[in-house]
Amino acid sequence: STTSSLMIAAYTSTPPPPCWRLTRSGALCPLLNHPSGPSKVTLISSVHKSFEKSLKLANLIVKTITFSFLQLSDRARERKVPATRISRLVNFGGLAVGLGLGAIAEVAKQSIGAKRAEGALLDSPLLSEANAERIVNTLCKVRGAALKIGQMLSMQDNSFINPQLQKIFERVRQSADFMPAWQMNKVLEEELGAGWRKQLSSFEDKPFAAASIGQVHHGMLQDGREVAMKIQYPGVAESIHSDINNLMSVLKMSLVLPEGLFADSSLEVLQRELAWECDYKREAESAKHFKSLLADDPFFHVPFVVDELSGRRVLAMELVSGVPLDSCVDLDQETRNQICFNILQLCLRELFEFRFMQTDPNWANFFYNIILLDFGACRDYPEAFTDDYVQVVHAASIGDRETVLEKSKDLKFLTGFEAKAFQDAHVEAVMILGEAFANSDPFDFGTQSTTQRIQSLIPVMLRHRLTPPPEETYSLHRKMAGSFLICSKLGAKIACKDMFLDIYNSYQQRRLEKEKAAQIQG
Repeated sequence: STTSSLMIAAYTSTPPPPCWRLTRSGALCPLLNHPSGPSKVTLISSVHKSFEKSLKLANLIVKTITFSFLQLSDRARERKVPATRISRLVNFGGLAVGLGLGAIAEVAKQSIGAKRAEGALLDSPLLSEANAERIVNTLCKVRGAALKIGQMLSMQDNSFINPQLQKIFERVRQSADFMPAWQMNKVLEEELGAGWRKQLSSFEDKPFAAASIGQVHHGMLQDGREVAMKIQYPGVAESIHSDINNLMSVLKMSLVLPEGLFADSSLEVLQRELAWECDYKREAESAKHFKSLLADDPFFHVPFVVDELSGRRVLAMELVSGVPLDSCVDLDQETRNQICFNILQLCLRELFEFRFMQTDPNWANFFYNIILLDFGACRDYPEAFTDDYVQVVHAASIGDRETVLEKSKDLKFLTGFEAKAFQDAHVEAVMILGEAFANSDPFDFGTQSTTQRIQSLIPVMLRHRLTPPPEETYSLHRKMAGSFLICSKLGAKIACKDMFLDIYNSYQQRRLEKEKAAQIQG
């Protein structure tokens, strides 16, 4: 079809020649009777490696679009979103009671020698299969900030959070429910007015995707362009604070989370960032800003925003298709290295060149060939912060522990009065993170033990910490850790030292030019 041909041309470096066709099953196959087609004997030998690579990627894209991108999770159900704080509180209260009763039932079964259910998660009766289902069911029903926290926990490295416990939140990440049509239409009319459908030639009432804060519908503009319309669940923006407090009360009572994972200071930052993500007008402006920043970039694409179909709780953007990064694990090593190199380089550019970062590391926010999605978690960074932070990373890359410590004090990571054990642990954690940028040889992200080694330092830092980390670092470190995790999951082997030095030298050059300009004006 025309759509498929355009898609293949857009997402592969070598479009299929006329002697190949796209089958109904989504595969590319040769036309053996085509005048320019290969013979049966010479077919295998005539296919160049470059086209084989494009063929594999094209088939992967078609498969992804057909069976993943356009479908909700099998677990997703149409359920009304609890839109008031009281109705949401009732659901959390029901979860707490249900977990307690579920634990009692599990203890009773074990005491009479009943066989544990297949797939039971942990020895703790609080984490029985029935209780896991209660957690998934409640978070997928209330959605909003509670579901967002569950999704964040699902993306933690399994050396940081118990892998069995992580399975619960992985099910949460994949299972968001969607709101009924009447509730969805109410939000659209409140945001865009009663005649919003007149701006579209078609609109699908059932969403093709559902997440923590909103769900996404397919639409087509009058000029034929396809759009994705993200519609926010009612009540989630107003319930961020109460949702987080209610969920954390339930989780702390019933589950074993890593100590210090959600300290009070980090919860305050999380609430503020979730409020940003619920402001779709802010997200639209962030997407436009990113599109301008990457306008000349050959590797990244940012979808356009449709202003006339966007508001505070509705965001319409260009509909794009591609391969989610978690489907790229079987691509060849060179391609995976290229993907990870560009993602890690963009992370550094966002911080030290743009000073404007999309801080959500969710795999779903990236499609290959690389399309950036979801700009709700964008934020900027003051120059005073990046001036010191770039020196910390540079010092770590050259093994300068003294500068790491001094610049960390300038950034307010430390007060200067901490115990030596804390100072040593903090510096060691930074040095571990800097290892990827310390050597000119390719760094093997697939075999690195960065997370485990840093985790071993956390108890010391929690015990001796005198001040919360700088507010800017919560989302920054989440993004950096997420970028490293993507590289790890794809088994990347890339040389990062020159990548960082190029960005560091450019940063220093811009800083010198700015100082010279200030002197001339003075």
